[in-house]
Amino acid sequence: MKDAECEIPPDQTGTRTLIAVFAGPVADQLLHFGRHAGFRTVLVDPKGDITAIPGDDDADIVIADHHRPELGQVLKEALAGRSRWIGVIGSPRHPAPHPAALKELGVSDADIARVHRPIGLNIGSRTPGEIAIATLAGLIADRNGRPGGFEW
Repeated sequence: MKDAECEIPPDQTGTRTLIAVFAGPVADQLLHFGRHAGFRTVLVDPKGDITAIPGDDDADIVIADHHRPELGQVLKEALAGRSRWIGVIGSPRHPAPHPAALKELGVSDADIARVHRPIGLNIGSRTPGEIAIATLAGLIADRNGRPGGFEW
């Protein structure tokens, strides 16, 4: 479902699309700031049967909740698409839950390696707004061909 507040001006063809998966405080902030940073924004909040995650070569997908039981299936769907970047929000201090979930679904190690985690700049983010800003700063750096300080 498209973020209701986002109208894409016709002169923004070629603009990257930011897809936030799983509604919640981080996704809300990510979409809000993303619009102001020049991204087309889309919220996908799968319930029940997982449907395909939209996205093409200009799409950046951010999984905004790594505690959801459907995480593996959602990532498998995202990896099957043509999105240029896929990342999962989560603290680098804790083990990432997605590799095991994807292995159970038969996803190859090469595809699992395409999923970024941690994501965003290492600024010590804690609140949903800070997490969204750090994530967007990293995506903006990538969009502009800059390293962005992703080192953890």
